[in-house]
Amino acid sequence: MSFKSSSRLPVFAGIGMAIIWGFSFLFTKETLDHTFPLQLLGFRFGAAALFLTILKLIGIVKINLKGKPTSSLFLLALFQPGLYFIGETWGVKWTSASEAGMVIALVPVAIATMAAIFLKEKLHAKQILSVCASVFGVMIIVSTQGKLEFGEHLWGIVALLLAVLAAGAYTILARHSSTKFTPLEITFVMMWAGTVIFNVLGVGQSVVEGSFFVYLRPLQLPSVLWSILYLSALSSVLAFFLSNYMFAKLPVSQTAPILNLITVVSVFSGVFFRGEQFGWIDVVGITLIILGVWGTNVFGRIALPPLMENA
Repeated sequence: MSFKSSSRLPVFAGIGMAIIWGFSFLFTKETLDHTFPLQLLGFRFGAAALFLTILKLIGIVKINLKGKPTSSLFLLALFQPGLYFIGETWGVKWTSASEAGMVIALVPVAIATMAAIFLKEKLHAKQILSVCASVFGVMIIVSTQGKLEFGEHLWGIVALLLAVLAAGAYTILARHSSTKFTPLEITFVMMWAGTVIFNVLGVGQSVVEGSFFVYLRPLQLPSVLWSILYLSALSSVLAFFLSNYMFAKLPVSQTAPILNLITVVSVFSGVFFRGEQFGWIDVVGITLIILGVWGTNVFGRIALPPLMENA
């Protein structure tokens, strides 16, 4: 494989990740018609962890955690999949697939802001203006649903913003972890961490509200099984592997435009497959968000992660 081809692999990986994650909002929304959030997350990560473990046992993938500081990945797993998917899933439940994709577009802004706070990277005036533009774009999206009062919809936006902050923290931690673990090893630990976290919480909720058998009942529906297959094998295992590979090989400034594709795909899927409304005011909101994300990274000087510096 030529150097030119290999240098493009992280970009192609990122594009594949963006397409898969963009459609994941649609599958999540569809499955939440029959499940509650913790239940869906438990099924999703349980299937993903089982799938990845089978691939490991039969020798298709190589995962070797022996002698490595796996405890350092527990903090990463707390943010992603832990807090991120709690925020995203409840956010999708209380908003729409297209809105969720628009708010999640703020992730690169969160990354740049956290880099300024925790890594002492300076935000220039144009970057600060870009951050404000993105935040204003989210406010416009919220305002299209009526008064700014704490109803279900606004709680959904708050949950999505929690996911944005968690994703920002995860990205910074993932860059650090990529010096000690392969993308596949990080993905493997994340899948099993999600399995434990969400199934324990989900089963606990089912027992409190009824019985354990209520927890398994949605698995009788073919539509739920197909959605879980997509969300586990593709959106969790494959897309997380692609994202970890991309973050390990590319500087953050190059990943931001790729992450914007998630928003485009999610809006497309929500409008065309679920008939969600997308008016001119939404166009203004999403334009401000994407311009803000673009400006935050173009006007900034974000250092390369360790693997890029040694490449």
